[in-house]
Amino acid sequence: MTSPRLCRATLDSLPDGVAGLGYNPSEITAGIVHLGPGAFHRAHMARYVHALMNNGQAMDWGIIGAGLTPFDAGVRDALSAQDWLYTLVERDDDGAMAQVVGSIVDIVAPEDTEDILDFIDGAGVRIVSLTVSENGYCLDAITRRLDRANPLIGMDLAHPRRPGSVIGLLVEACRRRRSAGRPAFTALSCDNLPGNGSLLRAAVLEFAGLVDTDLADWIAEHARFPATMVDRITPLTRPEDVAAISGTWGLADAWPIICEPYSQWVIEDDFADGRPNWENVGVQFTADVEPFERMKLRLLNASHLALASLGWLLGYRMVADAMRDPRLARYIRALMEQELSPTLPADLPVDLAAYQDRLVKRFSNRTLRDTVERINTDASINLLLDPIRDRLAAGRPIKRLALAVAAWIHRLALVEDDALALRHPLADELRSLAKAGGVAQTQLLAMTDVFGDLSTNAAFLVPVTRWLHLLKGTRASSQCVQLELVRAG
Repeated sequence: MTSPRLCRATLDSLPDGVAGLGYNPSEITAGIVHLGPGAFHRAHMARYVHALMNNGQAMDWGIIGAGLTPFDAGVRDALSAQDWLYTLVERDDDGAMAQVVGSIVDIVAPEDTEDILDFIDGAGVRIVSLTVSENGYCLDAITRRLDRANPLIGMDLAHPRRPGSVIGLLVEACRRRRSAGRPAFTALSCDNLPGNGSLLRAAVLEFAGLVDTDLADWIAEHARFPATMVDRITPLTRPEDVAAISGTWGLADAWPIICEPYSQWVIEDDFADGRPNWENVGVQFTADVEPFERMKLRLLNASHLALASLGWLLGYRMVADAMRDPRLARYIRALMEQELSPTLPADLPVDLAAYQDRLVKRFSNRTLRDTVERINTDASINLLLDPIRDRLAAGRPIKRLALAVAAWIHRLALVEDDALALRHPLADELRSLAKAGGVAQTQLLAMTDVFGDLSTNAAFLVPVTRWLHLLKGTRASSQCVQLELVRAG
């Protein structure tokens, strides 16, 4: 028997075990345009807005997704047939819960930049949020400011009314607001970047200053760029997940989202034109996000990338399986406790031991079927480089962090599928140098566009080069990695 297709017409007859909507989706009006409506956005922000709507609030804060890549076009095509509804499944080793989410009201195709700008210019839109990965910010690897040499930025500076980059898009949207005499919006970054709000603000203001200094002044005075910390492990949806929604819950959904039950969102309370009352559904607002952000980026994201890189070399393809390897578990514990935690503020109002225990349990969640490839492909190497800089500045060793960097490089030398190698503007060059080995890997470590000031720092280069030498031979077996894990632990 064919499962009924999820759409508004089937909301009143959802299968048992699937929570429906406590609101009428036809009554939602848009208040947010989100750039990059991928899996994380739909598991995180869209779910928080949905929770408010279920409480009878925020019906004027519906979300319009703005696709920026061909992948986003696939999301649009799948969800348009479902009236933008999708199933969110939160699961861990203790069980699973399924709910329909209806806070998205439209998704614009990536080729329709003019339509995206028109939606941002909509009367009710007050927030433009984004999950576009670090590369989407077009930042220089050394200065962490706008990379004027980036081809997208160059094209947008030449044709600012037809932007192709996220930064150019935000500046043009602000220009239209100012020209129409309308209030500025809040640009809300939801990406895993240290100081994401200030980085975005600096890039936008620099670009605007190159286009129109008066516009840059207007943005600086009226627009807002709050910092955020986001946290929820959300694997990419696989064909097996789509089949499971139908087989387990009896509902046909072309693009469901699978995630862990745990979710956290900390936001700097600085908005230009109002915001949803997210504090009513568990969001923490604060004047200073940085301590929470650093804790999460260091202990979760950096450890995640280290686990994924070393786990891949050991032959693991699932994060949970890698975390359940006693050798990797000892290494990750030692990495968090001895090299990452000491880089955090001493007065952080968190029980770090309990936080690390929770991370180990979250990484061990087999029901998510989260792949090491997702992390290796998408996570920024800066997650490891930033704590390395802090360790070296304090005169502290980086043995375990250096092993993680070496594993990241060595994996690039071995991975065969281009699509699973790395999402990075210099991915082809990095892979070529990694595969060549020897002197070429020395050239790789000298790439300032990737390693910045560390590319000439012997305290970084020596231990990473040593690990790379020791990891040779991993193509044939995992014995070298096993031995070095014992040494690193």
